[in-house]
Amino acid sequence: MDNNLEFILRLLLAGILGAVIGLERKVRFKDAGLRTHFVLAVGAAMFMIVSKYGFFDVTHLTGVSYDPSRVVAQVVTGVGFLGAGTIIFQRHAVRGLTTAAGLWTTAGIGVAIGAGLYVVGIIGTVLVLVGFTLLKRIERHFIGSIRHVVITAADEPGLIGRIGVALGGVGVNIERVELDRSEQEAEYVEIEVSLRAHQQALDMLAISEALASIPGIRQVEFGSRNE
Repeated sequence: MDNNLEFILRLLLAGILGAVIGLERKVRFKDAGLRTHFVLAVGAAMFMIVSKYGFFDVTHLTGVSYDPSRVVAQVVTGVGFLGAGTIIFQRHAVRGLTTAAGLWTTAGIGVAIGAGLYVVGIIGTVLVLVGFTLLKRIERHFIGSIRHVVITAADEPGLIGRIGVALGGVGVNIERVELDRSEQEAEYVEIEVSLRAHQQALDMLAISEALASIPGIRQVEFGSRNE
């Protein structure tokens, strides 16, 4: 009975720690949010408990060999597939890597709590939250804020130069430019641009207005990267 209470405590703690990470993701409007991280952490802890304590009734039998790490190894593999489902590749922009890494680490936290390594699980949760929040601020301060923009415009000479001048006027640097000529609409071209504004958030309204002022631009789509 005492063991059952201990196991329940581990499941509850794993769920709480997973939910804390999931809440941070949900606040940032990510698809894998509070419920996903909660269930994942509880499931990982349950697998660890079963792996570590669920086979005591057969380990004493002659000829029976037992390796508790095998179940945990399958948890890591399974979560890898789950994390892959949160990664989206769209218009040469990769999104969801951070959330996928968070799911993978949340499973590790659940495994740690399920094994009774409470300090490891709690510290792991704190470090994940630091990575999601504090390091993001530090990254933006030293590297700048980056956004991915896809511009559909009429294929005219000097278009790239006009876009560069317009964006420079609102304090935005162009990190990368890719141009794709449409096979269906020969008169239009798609320009994929990575924008950066150092030590400040990108003013999306100002960018939209600057791009809208350029003759020939038909559509502008924004997206973040590696979130």
